Amino acid sequence: MDGLDTAQAGQLPVGYDVAVIGGGPAGLAAAIALAQAGLRIVLVARGVPYRDNRTTALLGSSIDNLRRLDVWSACETDAAALRVMRLVDNTDRLIRAPEVRFDCTEIGLAAFGYNIENRTLLAAMEQRATQLQHLVRIDDDAASVVIADHAVVVACKGGSRLEARLVVGADGRQSMCRAAAGIEVKRRPLEQAALTFNVAHSRPHQNISTEFHTARGPCVFVPLPGDRCSVVWVTTPEEAARLNGLDDAGLSAAIERQAHFHLGQMRVEGSRHIFALGFEQPQRLALHRIALVGEAAHVLPPIGAQGLNLGLRDAIAIADVAAAECAKGGDPGASEALARYEQLRLADVTSRTAMIDLANRTLLADFVPVQAVRALGMKLIDKIGPLRRFVMREALASSKTTKLG
Repeated sequence: MDGLDTAQAGQLPVGYDVAVIGGGPAGLAAAIALAQAGLRIVLVARGVPYRDNRTTALLGSSIDNLRRLDVWSACETDAAALRVMRLVDNTDRLIRAPEVRFDCTEIGLAAFGYNIENRTLLAAMEQRATQLQHLVRIDDDAASVVIADHAVVVACKGGSRLEARLVVGADGRQSMCRAAAGIEVKRRPLEQAALTFNVAHSRPHQNISTEFHTARGPCVFVPLPGDRCSVVWVTTPEEAARLNGLDDAGLSAAIERQAHFHLGQMRVEGSRHIFALGFEQPQRLALHRIALVGEAAHVLPPIGAQGLNLGLRDAIAIADVAAAECAKGGDPGASEALARYEQLRLADVTSRTAMIDLANRTLLADFVPVQAVRALGMKLIDKIGPLRRFVMREALASSKTTKLG
């Protein structure tokens, strides 16, 4: 911890292999993976308690990645397995798709993934970070990020200064790191908002995630431990505001109707949150000794549970690249290393963004031929076993982190 003391004393910047800016799941995952590889790591992030009850569905390789970080064992008992994905057309349109069920056992899996409260996951990651001797933490926010030829200098609001050959920008959609690298962002807001909250219900969910497709967007019920689910209700901003304005009894009644009472009586738990939806795509994922992860690298609507899963894959990929570069005596922030990181991540991020955009557009489309094509596609998936299994495998295969070499 001597380096941290010198930095706080305002003397010459302390040198590290990598500085991670931001303490969300993607930032913590990157810091843990880098420290486990033996690199000199500093994490710049204020330790702020996570107060809300939002959840994340961890799919595909995310559980493997959390096991690699030695995090999953600390929180797996607080997660609910997702064994069946059920899609229901609730649009009331002339042409409607049939109900489709994806069962994990059909492709030889015990679960597609697990749903967990974000605060539980973050607590496990924070605990793991404290166990790593190569990981120094500065409990502060970054005030400035200045890029030089051979390093990046980070100044913190409390006076600390540090220097790193690579900075991992995990500082969210208003990323200071991204701005410092001069990376522009393409933004496309949607005329949709998501209302998120948790519910207790009188009937068991049986580890089935149910997604009702409405003409305004999906409403998803994702299992939690016990007779509880997390809800992501995508609709118009005006309707989301109206629903959020209801008292607990009113919202409970509204969500029971939306769920067609398939989970019985419901009771809204805890806090609620509204998010304006849109896409944000930076022109680059890495540039000038800055590598972007998490929402600094991509912002997607909460459709298909892709956001945090993408962020975890970002974190593992940049850790693999930086560790491989340092192992051969190279510079983890060199342009060649950043190019390898972009190569590892670009196809995954681009394909997931396109998939979510297409799914959302076809759901909202009023054009009858588009509705017909969507309904036909869902019918083929429902009736043709090999096609259904192919869709399931491909959805999970996209979650695999590409290996170096």
